[in-house]
Amino acid sequence: MEENRACIRYKEIGRVNSPELCALPGVLADISSFGCKVHFPVIVVANLENEYSLRITLSRSLSEPPLHLVCRPQWVRECGGSTDVGFKILYSPDAVRLSELISRLESADDDMDL
Repeated sequence: MEENRACIRYKEIGRVNSPELCALPGVLADISSFGCKVHFPVIVVANLENEYSLRITLSRSLSEPPLHLVCRPQWVRECGGSTDVGFKILYSPDAVRLSELISRLESADDDMDL
């Protein structure tokens, strides 16, 4: 399936906690300035009308506090007892830190192209 995106999604691994959505943590699959994809190890029921608080601990930044993002699910896919959720990132307390993260990922991606 080809995806139309407003901006590039960067592969980044991290732990995603959202107790109101799932008791177990999810795994960050990718992230951009406007959205992210999270894989949960169980079936998750996400209301596409609700906003959820996500706390993302990036594997490369374990010493930093988790990113606090407010997100709204855009799509949900169940697959073999697990669930992938695509989130739109709304204005969030850590918007500046997210922007810095995306800049670092973009720079690292540019360095890989050389």
